[in-house]
Amino acid sequence: MSIAQTIRVHLPYLRRFARTLTGAQQTGDAYVATLLESLVSTPSDFPTNMPPRMALYHMFLRVWNSVRLDGQGSEDGPNSLGAAQRRINSISSLPRQAFLLVAVEGFTSSETAGILEVGEPEVEKLLEIAGQEIAHQVATNVLIIEDELLIAMDLETIVTSLGHTVQDVATTKNEALAAVKRQMPGLILADVKLADGSSGLEAAKEIVAEREVPIIFITAYPEKVLTGERPEPTFLISKPFQRDTVMAIISQALFFDTKAHPRTAAA
Repeated sequence: MSIAQTIRVHLPYLRRFARTLTGAQQTGDAYVATLLESLVSTPSDFPTNMPPRMALYHMFLRVWNSVRLDGQGSEDGPNSLGAAQRRINSISSLPRQAFLLVAVEGFTSSETAGILEVGEPEVEKLLEIAGQEIAHQVATNVLIIEDELLIAMDLETIVTSLGHTVQDVATTKNEALAAVKRQMPGLILADVKLADGSSGLEAAKEIVAEREVPIIFITAYPEKVLTGERPEPTFLISKPFQRDTVMAIISQALFFDTKAHPRTAAA
């Protein structure tokens, strides 16, 4: 199979990645075109020691990191990419690449390490840097719905370390609904089973009926959430969780969700 046939199926996704990375449609497409021209002239450069999709992104980032095209990220017309892409364009280059590979393109940390030619621990550090830089741009108020004190305290530490404010910690559905009446949060972290036998799922349903807000479910019972029925949550973390995982998912949820309202002033 020729290289053209091998990579054709992946090109639409590479174009999406390139546009998001550069912050502009025309510039992103220009980088992809530069890569394709390079492959036409020297097809032997295409790596054979990794899956084709990984190899394609690896080669693209070699172009991105070595070639500077005029007008990068300067477009402001109807084809520019909007607020989320403008925010990501301000993140440091290598953390931005790692974040997009994982959060947008769905590569694992191991695959991302191969694409970027770094170790997996380095990828985790890059994701943490990206998460912190993102959080400073979309800092918001967070409601934690969690009935286990130590877990709630751990989540509160993670949230505040990212620059967000914990507005309330609720241990039951009724406490969560009361907290939302006092102030609508920009993000919710919710357990599924709560102290009085009530459900974080039910609390979330009632909350989003009033206004859409990104919700991350953190639960020891993912099977109760991933039932195959719709709607299912976009963001789900299993207990016991890793700190880095929570940080990355919080940043991802806020970064790509335009309904999350950032704090003003000090944020």
